[in-house]
Amino acid sequence: MAKKTLNKLREEIDKLDQEIQSLIGDRATLAAEVAEVKKASEGRGAFYRPEREAKILREIIKRNDNPLKGKDVAHIFREIMSACLALEQPLSIAYLGPEGTFTQEAALKHFGHAVSTLDCGSIDEIFSQVEKGNADYGVVPIENSSNGVIGGTVDMLYSQRLKICGEVEISIKHQLMMADQSQEIKTIYAHQQALDQCQRWLSNHYPNVLLKAVASNALAARIVMDEKNAAAIASEAALSLYDLERVAKNIEDKTGNVTRFLVLAKDDAPESGNDKTSLLVVTKHESGALVDVLEPFKRHEVNMLQLARHPIPGVKWEYLFLIDIDGHKNENKVKEALAEVSERVIKVHILGSYPVAVL
Repeated sequence: MAKKTLNKLREEIDKLDQEIQSLIGDRATLAAEVAEVKKASEGRGAFYRPEREAKILREIIKRNDNPLKGKDVAHIFREIMSACLALEQPLSIAYLGPEGTFTQEAALKHFGHAVSTLDCGSIDEIFSQVEKGNADYGVVPIENSSNGVIGGTVDMLYSQRLKICGEVEISIKHQLMMADQSQEIKTIYAHQQALDQCQRWLSNHYPNVLLKAVASNALAARIVMDEKNAAAIASEAALSLYDLERVAKNIEDKTGNVTRFLVLAKDDAPESGNDKTSLLVVTKHESGALVDVLEPFKRHEVNMLQLARHPIPGVKWEYLFLIDIDGHKNENKVKEALAEVSERVIKVHILGSYPVAVL
């Protein structure tokens, strides 16, 4: 069989593109019809279904049999689903701003780019905007593989009553950037966590430069747009967003640095088939109290994914435990274990059950 010419291959690609576009249009039409059914029966709260989206994305990855990687195909479908959902009900997502932060990247990775995003100045404000209904969902950082649990988020989870309905992980790669890289760097701006994550690299390359911590890496990028002899540590997105020049690439001390984010809502998610549950526990002040908390999980064969100690906000020398476990709170073995735990502690607050991150 004769090889196809380049023009012939391009013609076939163009034809397939038309077919794909037509099928996406058919999906969008069905999504609009779904919206009408939901409006008539379920109301606004049922438009976004995190457990259904997780199931769909898992199935896409599972059945993938083409040259593209399964997760790459799932990312494409993530954006199609985002655009179709916007036809049903546009969503507003609160994130830790300004534009160009890793939190915004996490929000768009989880919900797709068809949502509107609400720039918040603090983690507290994200909780507040969701609680007040000014945002449908919020995205907050909860832990970093290098730096551990984010205390400000744990404090708000303890004091507020929003639920966790999802999670998303972002690979953290730090870029050093400035407005004019021909200038000598005298000051470097970044969030304190970024400075910590790049400490060894900075010591080796800029030992005499003044390091200044600011509220976010994106804010650092914004600052250096107009400041001479200043550089910022920020994300790839911030580099293009603020029209800066890259001085150095991927300057983090540890490769594989990942930050996990939580998706906040007024309700948690139904079962998706691959879920986790997060809870906060305040133990009794007696010997073996923590062992008493953990024992039911072992006996009911519930796998523990995380156990982190954190000071109770406003109470000196008192601590709570952030616990993540495998399974949904409605599963029998999880339900039984949680019931026993609640009888052995001063306080237990189930933060939510939600699908394990797919992408």
